[in-house]
Amino acid sequence: MFNSIRLKKKKKIIGLMSGSSLDGIDVALLEVSGYGPTTEYHLLESETLRLVPQVRAWLLEIRNGSGTSPGRISQLNYLLGELFARAAEHICRKAGIPLESIDLIGSHGLTIAHLPEATEMLGIPVRSSFQIGEPSVITERTGITTVADFRSGDLAAGGQGSPLMAYVDYLLFRSRSRGRILLNLGGVANLTGLLVGCSPESVLAFDSGPGNCLLDAYVRSATQGREQFDFEGRYARRGTVHEALLERLSLHPYFRRKPPKTCDPMTFPEEFLKTALKETGHPNTFDTIATLTRFTASTVAKACEGFLFPTGSFEELIVSGGGAKNSSILDEIRRLLPGLSVSLTDDYSLPADIKKAVGFALLANDTLHGQPNNLPSVTGARHPVVMGKILPGRNSFP
Repeated sequence: MFNSIRLKKKKKIIGLMSGSSLDGIDVALLEVSGYGPTTEYHLLESETLRLVPQVRAWLLEIRNGSGTSPGRISQLNYLLGELFARAAEHICRKAGIPLESIDLIGSHGLTIAHLPEATEMLGIPVRSSFQIGEPSVITERTGITTVADFRSGDLAAGGQGSPLMAYVDYLLFRSRSRGRILLNLGGVANLTGLLVGCSPESVLAFDSGPGNCLLDAYVRSATQGREQFDFEGRYARRGTVHEALLERLSLHPYFRRKPPKTCDPMTFPEEFLKTALKETGHPNTFDTIATLTRFTASTVAKACEGFLFPTGSFEELIVSGGGAKNSSILDEIRRLLPGLSVSLTDDYSLPADIKKAVGFALLANDTLHGQPNNLPSVTGARHPVVMGKILPGRNSFP
Protein backbone atom coordinates (compact mmCIF):
# COMPACT_ATOMS: atom_id res chain seq x y z
CA MET A 1 0.00 0.00 0.00
CA PHE A 2 2.80 2.44 0.87
CA ASN A 3 5.37 1.40 -1.76
CA SER A 4 4.63 4.41 -3.96
CA ILE A 5 5.64 6.68 -1.07
CA ARG A 6 8.58 4.60 0.18
CA LEU A 7 10.17 4.33 -3.26
CA LYS A 8 10.33 8.06 -3.85
CA LYS A 9 13.92 9.28 -3.81
CA LYS A 10 12.79 12.51 -2.16
CA LYS A 11 9.66 12.86 -0.07
CA LYS A 12 7.87 15.95 1.15
CA ILE A 13 6.96 15.42 4.81
CA ILE A 14 5.20 17.66 7.32
CA GLY A 15 6.00 17.41 11.04
CA LEU A 16 3.48 18.61 13.64
CA MET A 17 3.67 18.92 17.40
CA SER A 18 2.53 21.01 20.33
CA GLY A 19 4.88 21.06 23.30
CA SER A 20 4.32 21.04 27.02
CA SER A 21 4.66 24.83 27.15
CA LEU A 22 1.26 24.98 25.39
CA ASP A 23 2.40 27.96 23.34
CA GLY A 24 1.25 26.81 19.92
CA ILE A 25 1.46 24.28 17.11
CA ASP A 26 4.90 23.85 15.57
CA VAL A 27 4.79 22.85 11.91
CA ALA A 28 7.71 22.06 9.61
CA LEU A 29 7.76 21.13 5.92
CA LEU A 30 10.78 19.08 4.85
CA GLU A 31 12.16 17.39 1.79
CA VAL A 32 13.65 14.09 2.95
CA SER A 33 15.78 11.45 1.30
CA GLY A 34 16.93 8.14 2.75
CA TYR A 35 15.95 6.84 6.18
CA GLY A 36 17.66 5.73 9.36
CA PRO A 37 21.40 6.53 9.34
CA THR A 38 21.22 7.61 5.66
CA THR A 39 18.62 10.32 6.37
CA GLU A 40 19.16 13.71 4.77
CA TYR A 41 16.69 16.58 4.85
CA HIS A 42 16.14 20.13 3.68
CA LEU A 43 13.80 22.43 5.63
CA LEU A 44 11.47 24.09 3.14
CA GLU A 45 9.25 26.08 5.52
CA SER A 46 8.32 26.26 9.19
CA GLU A 47 6.20 28.26 11.63
CA THR A 48 4.74 28.22 15.12
CA LEU A 49 1.02 28.94 15.02
CA ARG A 50 -0.17 30.37 18.32
CA LEU A 51 -3.12 28.77 20.08
CA VAL A 52 -6.02 31.10 20.77
CA PRO A 53 -6.35 31.93 24.50
CA GLN A 54 -9.53 29.88 24.95
CA VAL A 55 -7.94 26.69 23.62
CA ARG A 56 -4.86 27.29 25.76
CA ALA A 57 -7.06 27.79 28.83
CA TRP A 58 -8.89 24.51 28.15
CA LEU A 59 -5.58 22.67 27.79
CA LEU A 60 -4.25 24.16 31.03
CA GLU A 61 -7.42 22.95 32.78
CA ILE A 62 -6.74 19.40 31.57
CA ARG A 63 -3.09 19.49 32.59
CA ASN A 64 -3.90 20.91 36.02
CA GLY A 65 -6.76 18.45 36.51
CA SER A 66 -9.31 21.19 37.11
CA GLY A 67 -12.71 21.41 35.46
CA THR A 68 -12.07 18.50 33.10
CA SER A 69 -14.21 15.57 32.07
CA PRO A 70 -13.85 12.65 29.65
CA GLY A 71 -16.22 14.51 27.33
CA ARG A 72 -14.11 17.68 27.31
CA ILE A 73 -10.92 15.69 26.67
CA SER A 74 -12.61 13.86 23.81
CA GLN A 75 -13.78 17.12 22.25
CA LEU A 76 -10.36 18.74 22.57
CA ASN A 77 -8.75 15.68 21.00
CA TYR A 78 -10.83 16.21 17.87
CA LEU A 79 -10.56 20.00 17.98
CA LEU A 80 -6.76 19.79 18.05
CA GLY A 81 -6.92 17.30 15.17
CA GLU A 82 -8.75 19.96 13.16
CA LEU A 83 -6.21 22.63 14.15
CA PHE A 84 -3.28 20.36 13.27
CA ALA A 85 -4.83 19.65 9.85
CA ARG A 86 -5.23 23.37 9.25
CA ALA A 87 -1.60 23.91 10.29
CA ALA A 88 -0.53 21.42 7.62
CA GLU A 89 -2.64 23.18 5.00
CA HIS A 90 -1.29 26.57 6.12
CA ILE A 91 2.38 25.60 5.79
CA CYS A 92 1.76 24.35 2.25
CA ARG A 93 0.14 27.65 1.27
CA LYS A 94 3.00 29.55 2.87
CA ALA A 95 5.55 27.48 0.95
CA GLY A 96 3.58 27.71 -2.30
CA ILE A 97 3.38 23.92 -2.49
CA PRO A 98 0.13 22.03 -3.28
CA LEU A 99 -1.14 19.99 -0.35
CA GLU A 100 -1.55 17.07 -2.76
CA SER A 101 2.23 16.96 -3.25
CA ILE A 102 2.84 16.07 0.41
CA ASP A 103 3.75 12.41 0.89
CA LEU A 104 3.56 12.00 4.66
CA ILE A 105 2.65 13.76 7.91
CA GLY A 106 4.20 12.95 11.29
CA SER A 107 2.15 14.26 14.21
CA HIS A 108 3.08 13.94 17.86
CA GLY A 109 0.00 15.76 19.09
CA LEU A 110 -0.05 17.25 22.57
CA THR A 111 0.83 15.19 25.64
CA ILE A 112 -1.75 15.55 28.41
CA ALA A 113 -0.59 12.58 30.52
CA HIS A 114 2.71 10.74 30.64
CA LEU A 115 3.02 7.95 33.24
CA PRO A 116 6.07 5.90 32.23
CA GLU A 117 6.73 4.24 35.58
CA ALA A 118 5.09 0.83 35.87
CA THR A 119 2.03 0.85 38.14
CA GLU A 120 0.53 -2.47 39.28
CA MET A 121 -3.13 -2.77 38.27
CA LEU A 122 -4.74 -6.18 38.89
CA GLY A 123 -1.20 -7.52 39.14
CA ILE A 124 -0.32 -6.18 35.69
CA PRO A 125 2.44 -3.55 35.32
CA VAL A 126 0.95 -0.66 33.36
CA ARG A 127 2.84 2.21 31.67
CA SER A 128 0.94 4.82 29.73
CA SER A 129 1.06 8.06 27.81
CA PHE A 130 -1.76 10.00 26.16
CA GLN A 131 -1.49 12.52 23.34
CA ILE A 132 -4.42 14.43 21.86
CA GLY A 133 -4.75 15.86 18.36
CA GLU A 134 -6.78 13.12 16.65
CA PRO A 135 -4.68 11.85 13.68
CA SER A 136 -7.72 10.38 11.91
CA VAL A 137 -8.99 13.94 11.50
CA ILE A 138 -5.63 15.03 10.08
CA THR A 139 -5.68 12.18 7.56
CA GLU A 140 -9.30 12.82 6.56
CA ARG A 141 -8.94 16.59 6.14
CA THR A 142 -5.64 16.46 4.23
CA GLY A 143 -5.89 13.10 2.46
CA ILE A 144 -2.27 12.49 3.50
CA THR A 145 -0.96 9.34 5.17
CA THR A 146 -0.26 10.26 8.79
CA VAL A 147 1.94 8.67 11.45
CA ALA A 148 1.08 9.37 15.10
CA ASP A 149 1.15 7.93 18.62
CA PHE A 150 4.92 7.52 18.73
CA ARG A 151 5.36 6.71 22.42
CA SER A 152 3.15 3.64 22.76
CA GLY A 153 5.41 1.08 21.08
CA ASP A 154 8.34 1.87 23.35
CA LEU A 155 6.12 1.86 26.45
CA ALA A 156 4.70 -1.55 25.48
CA ALA A 157 8.29 -2.84 25.24
CA GLY A 158 8.96 -1.73 28.82
CA GLY A 159 10.48 1.65 27.99
CA GLN A 160 9.77 5.16 29.21
CA GLY A 161 8.40 6.23 25.82
CA SER A 162 10.65 9.26 26.08
CA PRO A 163 12.75 11.21 25.27
CA LEU A 164 11.86 10.63 21.61
CA MET A 165 14.22 13.21 20.18
CA ALA A 166 17.35 11.31 21.27
CA TYR A 167 17.15 9.18 18.12
CA VAL A 168 16.74 12.30 15.98
CA ASP A 169 19.66 13.95 17.79
CA TYR A 170 21.75 10.92 16.87
CA LEU A 171 20.71 11.10 13.20
CA LEU A 172 21.38 14.82 12.85
CA PHE A 173 24.16 15.76 15.27
CA ARG A 174 26.50 12.78 15.79
CA SER A 175 30.08 13.75 15.02
CA ARG A 176 33.41 12.03 14.44
CA SER A 177 35.36 14.93 15.90
CA ARG A 178 33.38 16.58 18.73
CA GLY A 179 31.42 15.34 21.71
CA ARG A 180 28.05 17.06 21.74
CA ILE A 181 25.24 17.53 24.22
CA LEU A 182 21.83 18.46 22.84
CA LEU A 183 19.58 20.40 25.23
CA ASN A 184 15.93 21.02 24.51
CA LEU A 185 14.32 23.63 26.77
CA GLY A 186 10.59 23.12 26.50
CA GLY A 187 8.17 22.70 29.39
CA VAL A 188 10.72 20.18 30.65
CA ALA A 189 14.41 20.02 29.76
CA ASN A 190 15.82 17.07 27.79
CA LEU A 191 19.51 16.20 27.42
CA THR A 192 21.13 13.94 24.81
CA GLY A 193 24.81 13.02 25.08
CA LEU A 194 26.61 12.13 21.83
CA LEU A 195 30.23 11.10 22.38
CA VAL A 196 32.69 11.29 19.47
CA GLY A 197 31.85 8.56 16.94
CA CYS A 198 29.01 7.24 19.12
CA SER A 199 26.81 4.33 18.10
CA PRO A 200 23.04 4.25 18.73
CA GLU A 201 23.70 1.91 21.67
CA SER A 202 25.99 4.43 23.38
CA VAL A 203 23.63 7.42 23.24
CA LEU A 204 22.56 8.61 26.69
CA ALA A 205 19.49 10.83 27.02
CA PHE A 206 16.96 11.75 29.69
CA ASP A 207 14.83 14.58 31.06
CA SER A 208 16.93 16.65 33.45
CA GLY A 209 13.93 18.36 35.10
CA PRO A 210 11.84 21.49 34.57
CA GLY A 211 12.59 23.62 31.56
CA ASN A 212 10.10 26.47 31.32
CA CYS A 213 7.08 24.94 33.12
CA LEU A 214 7.53 26.45 36.60
CA LEU A 215 8.93 29.72 35.27
CA ASP A 216 6.05 30.16 32.81
CA ALA A 217 3.43 29.22 35.40
CA TYR A 218 4.80 31.78 37.85
CA VAL A 219 4.92 34.57 35.23
CA ARG A 220 1.32 33.82 34.23
CA SER A 221 0.26 34.02 37.86
CA ALA A 222 2.31 37.13 38.70
CA THR A 223 0.95 39.04 35.68
CA GLN A 224 -2.65 37.76 36.07
CA GLY A 225 -2.33 36.05 32.70
CA ARG A 226 -1.21 39.13 30.78
CA GLU A 227 2.13 37.48 30.00
CA GLN A 228 2.84 33.82 29.40
CA PHE A 229 6.62 33.74 29.88
CA ASP A 230 9.64 35.86 30.78
CA PHE A 231 10.38 37.36 27.36
CA GLU A 232 14.12 37.03 26.66
CA GLY A 233 14.70 36.68 30.42
CA ARG A 234 14.25 40.40 31.10
CA TYR A 235 12.48 39.94 34.46
CA ALA A 236 15.13 37.51 35.70
CA ARG A 237 17.80 40.14 35.14
CA ARG A 238 15.94 42.49 37.51
CA GLY A 239 16.03 40.04 40.40
CA THR A 240 18.50 38.33 42.71
CA VAL A 241 18.61 34.60 43.30
CA HIS A 242 16.97 33.61 46.60
CA GLU A 243 19.26 30.86 47.87
CA ALA A 244 16.79 29.34 50.35
CA LEU A 245 14.15 28.96 47.63
CA LEU A 246 16.70 27.49 45.22
CA GLU A 247 17.80 24.95 47.81
CA ARG A 248 14.19 24.01 48.61
CA LEU A 249 13.33 23.46 44.94
CA SER A 250 16.45 21.35 44.46
CA LEU A 251 15.23 18.83 47.06
CA HIS A 252 12.68 17.37 44.62
CA PRO A 253 13.23 13.57 44.55
CA TYR A 254 13.32 13.46 40.73
CA PHE A 255 16.87 14.81 40.73
CA ARG A 256 18.15 11.84 42.72
CA ARG A 257 16.91 9.31 40.17
CA LYS A 258 19.33 7.85 37.66
CA PRO A 259 18.58 7.50 33.92
CA PRO A 260 16.65 6.18 32.18
CA LYS A 261 14.17 8.71 33.46
CA THR A 262 11.58 11.03 32.03
CA CYS A 263 9.10 13.53 33.43
CA ASP A 264 6.41 15.98 32.40
CA PRO A 265 5.25 19.38 33.75
CA MET A 266 3.02 17.67 36.29
CA THR A 267 6.12 16.15 37.88
CA PHE A 268 6.73 19.75 38.98
CA PRO A 269 3.19 21.10 39.49
CA GLU A 270 2.39 24.65 40.51
CA GLU A 271 1.55 23.34 43.99
CA PHE A 272 5.19 22.24 44.39
CA LEU A 273 6.29 25.82 43.71
CA LYS A 274 3.62 27.33 45.97
CA THR A 275 4.72 25.11 48.86
CA ALA A 276 8.36 26.05 48.33
CA LEU A 277 7.48 29.77 48.23
CA LYS A 278 5.46 29.48 51.42
CA GLU A 279 8.27 27.69 53.24
CA THR A 280 10.91 30.24 52.19
CA GLY A 281 9.03 33.46 52.92
CA HIS A 282 7.63 34.40 49.49
CA PRO A 283 10.53 36.27 47.81
CA ASN A 284 9.47 39.23 45.64
CA THR A 285 8.41 38.67 42.06
CA PHE A 286 11.68 39.48 40.32
CA ASP A 287 13.75 37.48 42.83
CA THR A 288 11.45 34.49 42.36
CA ILE A 289 11.81 34.67 38.57
CA ALA A 290 15.59 34.98 38.89
CA THR A 291 15.62 31.96 41.20
CA LEU A 292 13.47 29.84 38.87
CA THR A 293 15.76 30.78 36.01
CA ARG A 294 18.81 29.68 38.02
CA PHE A 295 16.92 26.53 39.06
CA THR A 296 16.37 25.48 35.45
CA ALA A 297 20.00 26.16 34.53
CA SER A 298 21.40 24.48 37.64
CA THR A 299 19.39 21.27 37.15
CA VAL A 300 20.69 21.08 33.57
CA ALA A 301 24.27 21.64 34.76
CA LYS A 302 24.04 19.11 37.59
CA ALA A 303 22.56 16.51 35.25
CA CYS A 304 25.45 17.03 32.83
CA GLU A 305 27.99 16.76 35.64
CA GLY A 306 26.33 13.77 37.28
CA PHE A 307 25.29 11.62 34.32
CA LEU A 308 26.99 12.78 31.10
CA PHE A 309 30.50 14.03 31.94
CA PRO A 310 31.50 10.74 33.66
CA THR A 311 30.90 8.88 30.37
CA GLY A 312 33.43 10.83 28.29
CA SER A 313 34.45 14.16 26.82
CA PHE A 314 32.04 16.80 25.51
CA GLU A 315 32.91 20.11 23.86
CA GLU A 316 29.56 21.53 22.71
CA LEU A 317 26.12 22.19 24.17
CA ILE A 318 23.56 22.83 21.42
CA VAL A 319 20.23 24.27 22.59
CA SER A 320 16.74 24.14 21.09
CA GLY A 321 13.17 24.71 22.27
CA GLY A 322 11.27 27.81 23.34
CA GLY A 323 13.63 28.36 26.27
CA ALA A 324 16.50 28.88 23.84
CA LYS A 325 15.16 32.42 23.41
CA ASN A 326 15.62 33.13 27.12
CA SER A 327 19.09 34.68 27.25
CA SER A 328 19.05 34.70 31.06
CA ILE A 329 18.79 30.89 31.17
CA LEU A 330 21.54 30.55 28.57
CA ASP A 331 23.81 32.97 30.44
CA GLU A 332 23.34 30.94 33.63
CA ILE A 333 24.15 27.70 31.78
CA ARG A 334 27.32 29.23 30.32
CA ARG A 335 28.37 30.33 33.78
CA LEU A 336 27.69 26.93 35.33
CA LEU A 337 29.25 24.90 32.49
CA PRO A 338 32.28 26.98 31.42
CA GLY A 339 33.94 24.01 29.72
CA LEU A 340 31.30 23.82 27.00
CA SER A 341 30.71 26.09 24.06
CA VAL A 342 26.99 26.94 24.04
CA SER A 343 25.16 27.55 20.77
CA LEU A 344 21.69 27.12 19.26
CA THR A 345 20.51 24.63 16.67
CA ASP A 346 19.95 27.73 14.51
CA ASP A 347 23.73 27.71 14.02
CA TYR A 348 23.25 24.34 12.31
CA SER A 349 20.42 25.57 10.03
CA LEU A 350 17.71 24.17 12.30
CA PRO A 351 15.52 26.80 14.01
CA ALA A 352 15.55 26.17 17.76
CA ASP A 353 11.79 26.46 18.18
CA ILE A 354 10.96 24.08 15.32
CA LYS A 355 13.41 21.24 15.99
CA LYS A 356 10.85 18.82 17.43
CA ALA A 357 8.46 19.30 14.50
CA VAL A 358 11.37 18.43 12.21
CA GLY A 359 12.07 15.45 14.43
CA PHE A 360 8.57 14.02 14.13
CA ALA A 361 8.69 14.33 10.36
CA LEU A 362 11.89 12.25 10.38
CA LEU A 363 10.50 9.73 12.87
CA ALA A 364 7.43 9.30 10.65
CA ASN A 365 9.68 8.66 7.66
CA ASP A 366 11.47 5.86 9.51
CA THR A 367 8.15 4.40 10.67
CA LEU A 368 6.93 4.19 7.09
CA HIS A 369 10.13 2.32 6.12
CA GLY A 370 9.81 -0.12 9.04
CA GLN A 371 13.01 1.26 10.59
CA PRO A 372 13.25 0.88 14.40
CA ASN A 373 13.36 4.43 15.74
CA ASN A 374 13.61 4.16 19.51
CA LEU A 375 16.85 3.86 21.48
CA PRO A 376 16.53 1.18 24.17
CA SER A 377 19.72 2.47 25.83
CA VAL A 378 17.83 5.74 26.40
CA THR A 379 14.28 4.64 27.17
CA GLY A 380 14.96 1.34 28.93
CA ALA A 381 12.88 -0.65 26.43
CA ARG A 382 13.66 -4.38 26.15
CA HIS A 383 14.43 -4.12 22.43
CA PRO A 384 14.23 -1.76 19.43
CA VAL A 385 10.74 -1.05 18.10
CA VAL A 386 9.20 0.82 15.20
CA MET A 387 7.38 3.65 16.93
CA GLY A 388 4.26 5.24 15.48
CA LYS A 389 0.93 4.10 14.07
CA ILE A 390 0.23 4.61 10.36
CA LEU A 391 -3.13 5.95 9.18
CA PRO A 392 -3.35 5.50 5.40
CA GLY A 393 -4.47 8.58 3.53
CA ARG A 394 -6.01 8.86 0.11
CA ASN A 395 -2.51 9.31 -1.29
CA SER A 396 -1.70 5.71 -0.22
CA PHE A 397 -4.04 4.16 -2.73
CA PRO A 398 -3.42 3.88 -6.49
